[in-house]
Amino acid sequence: MLFRTKPLRDYRIRATDDDIGSVKDIYFEDTNWFVRYIVVDTGSWLVDRRILLSPYSAGQPDPSQKVLPVNLTRRQVENSPGIEHDKPISRQHEHALHAYYGWPIYWGHPGVIPGLIPVPPRDLEPPPEEQHYNHHLRSEKEIEGYYIQALDGDIGHISDTIVDPDSWKLRYLVIDTGKWLPGRKLLIATDWVESFSSVEHKAEVAFSRKSIKESPEYDSSEPLSRSFEEQLYEHYGRHGYWETEPMKTAGR
Repeated sequence: MLFRTKPLRDYRIRATDDDIGSVKDIYFEDTNWFVRYIVVDTGSWLVDRRILLSPYSAGQPDPSQKVLPVNLTRRQVENSPGIEHDKPISRQHEHALHAYYGWPIYWGHPGVIPGLIPVPPRDLEPPPEEQHYNHHLRSEKEIEGYYIQALDGDIGHISDTIVDPDSWKLRYLVIDTGKWLPGRKLLIATDWVESFSSVEHKAEVAFSRKSIKESPEYDSSEPLSRSFEEQLYEHYGRHGYWETEPMKTAGR
């Protein structure tokens, strides 16, 4: 089951022994759209701490209870390495987090399938001595409002994203078409994005406005069905990811 990201921000994060907070944001890699970290709002429990959790530790979201379970304890989270507020995430911080939790890593090994993050932390190379930031990590909140550029003009802006919790990949961008097509929302698969610019705050797709206008309309009040996905991919003449990707999950 695929989930819209905005509603996930209301989900409580449930450790094995108690709740630890709620989902505040997610960080993904803009090169492949895989979610790398879930940002936790711990409320008054851990003041002035930015907590990042790998989706490797997360289970399936529970929409009936609005809960995202994680296979960690409150003490583990409380004693985890601190991450600085309002700064990019450095590779040193990532090394520290992955070594502390025993998470597999996703960087620095040729041939690694992006969503599998299979390399155990004992094989971590030493972190770089100089502060090295991972500039490909993006906040999902940050890209809301980015414009979508078709071949012949803008079509609207990103109002939400849709995540696949089996692979923890952002599958779709939800597009608010604004004045161009008032009252309509459309989906663009992240795999169809040709370029992505955080400087210009836009993403480009190789489709015409006419083709996008004629694509199936997305109803955000209903769960996204496979039949709708099939219609969408057929409209654009693309093969579905469920046909072309090997079965994989985020580290499992």
